[in-house]
Amino acid sequence: MPTPIIIDCDPGHDDVFAIWLAAGNPSIDLRAITTVSGNGYLEHTTTNARIACTVAGISDVPIAAGADRPLVREVRTAPHIHGENALGGPVLPEPTVPLDGRSAVQLIADTLAASEETVVLVPTGPLTNIALLLQEHPEVTAKIRSIVWMGGSTARGNRVPYAEFNAWADPEAADLVVRSGIPFTMVGLNITHQALITPQVIERVKAIGNETSAFGVELLEFFCSTYLASYRMAQGPLHDPVAVALVADPAVAETVFSRLDIETTGTETAGATSVDLLDQLRREPNATIAMTLDADRFWDLVVDAVATLK
Repeated sequence: MPTPIIIDCDPGHDDVFAIWLAAGNPSIDLRAITTVSGNGYLEHTTTNARIACTVAGISDVPIAAGADRPLVREVRTAPHIHGENALGGPVLPEPTVPLDGRSAVQLIADTLAASEETVVLVPTGPLTNIALLLQEHPEVTAKIRSIVWMGGSTARGNRVPYAEFNAWADPEAADLVVRSGIPFTMVGLNITHQALITPQVIERVKAIGNETSAFGVELLEFFCSTYLASYRMAQGPLHDPVAVALVADPAVAETVFSRLDIETTGTETAGATSVDLLDQLRREPNATIAMTLDADRFWDLVVDAVATLK
């Protein structure tokens, strides 16, 4: 049976591919898409989620807008990577997929309540919506099978030296979610930097030959250009789909069970994800940490999914 999931995202080039992978993989049952501010302001990330579905012909998945700012901090975005509209590169079509009238938190709560099975939440942006869900709808938490988050890092960050962007954008939300006791998996930079957009990957996506792949190639090329300019990486890492891939095919990554804590008070380290891989603190392990990616298997999943779309 396909695994039911809800994607909570901030599209973003890599979020678009996460949506496409979830929609096109037969092992995934994509029940809802919700948006949050992060890579761009909420109006942009919400429009971009609708565009991702419009381009790919995904018309049966509700999309709802969520938090437009972190729990307690000012909103911070990533135009240096994703462009001013959070989806730089291609000419963006007008979305034809409608926006659900509910808030993101309400759509997630309703989807969980209506599900006969437990559902995996796959957040690929700041964890603001998920934290609000846990605060406002504790009655549905039993329906959450697990949370598989693209965020954090076992090593250095990508927005400040010690914090990855999604954790840095709302560390208080990340801390609340990690401490909730719900089974939690961190898919951090340490593994997503193994999902590099090589010239061969771009050629494979281009060779699919559908409208989705053509749009996707433009996204990948822009994403690589900003990674080269910002981080001196000619091959950008396609972060967010790795979280979806791990749900679709657990064999795509090796994981360990370890202690994860989120730094919220450090002047230079707020948003740092403290992963105690060597058990130095003698704290109870509380999170599955994705460590090593089978990159060939990952890209096969992405290419096969895009090939099923419009």
